[in-house]
Amino acid sequence: MNETTHTDHHAHRGHAAGHHGHAGHHGDGGAPEGLQISKDGYTFAPETARLDAGGTADYRFRILGPDGAAVTSLAEVHGKRIHLIAVRRDLTGFWHLHPVESGDGTWTVPLELAEAGQYRVFIDFQPDGAAGLTLGADLAVAGDFQPRPVPDVAAVSEVDGYEVVLDGELQAGQAHRLALTVHRDGVPVTDLEPYLGAYGHLVALRLGDLAYLHVHPEEATGPGPEIGFHAAVPGPGTYRLFLDFKHAGKVRTAQFTVVA
Repeated sequence: MNETTHTDHHAHRGHAAGHHGHAGHHGDGGAPEGLQISKDGYTFAPETARLDAGGTADYRFRILGPDGAAVTSLAEVHGKRIHLIAVRRDLTGFWHLHPVESGDGTWTVPLELAEAGQYRVFIDFQPDGAAGLTLGADLAVAGDFQPRPVPDVAAVSEVDGYEVVLDGELQAGQAHRLALTVHRDGVPVTDLEPYLGAYGHLVALRLGDLAYLHVHPEEATGPGPEIGFHAAVPGPGTYRLFLDFKHAGKVRTAQFTVVA
């Protein structure tokens, strides 16, 4: 399942979260986001730890607060209270979804994972009155597991007739500018649509430990063709970049392999 998948759940589709201080940001010298299941007194408590490959099943979880009780009061960030990302551990599959609350602090989102393997699930959220957090937990999908190599490094990603060109480099511990330019059938796209408050959302994940980074465009970014970001990855390594952008009413995701 190399192709990025966006699943619709109660009309919630696609990408996530805030700009400047969003939970997924890293670059303040602290530990990379997403490596911990518990941080600052909050715990990601999945009720689903195993699924079978094929079909669709609900993924259920709670967020436990410092008092051990389920957290029910979350700030809305870029139109959603929780943003969930699921990835294969070999970073050849990526899903960005928006769970809904099903009662008593339990959150649910349907996952359709056709292939077996080890997965990682991240949640971005911001408790009321507290800073945003990104927590992560493993998910096992049973079946015949077929590992795949990470796609080769390339500056161009093709998706649904669109070409996205990446210009810029990642450097460990330093913020560097990345420019992603969107074309459709060879023509620059100049009418990108805002999606959850931004013209693009970029997630970077490091192969190996799955250190997580989520950044949003420069404030001056317009409706295309270029979407500019400043990204500071936490250390050297091979990263997968996933760019969500919206055009003609649909969210699409371009993906790249980059070495920092």
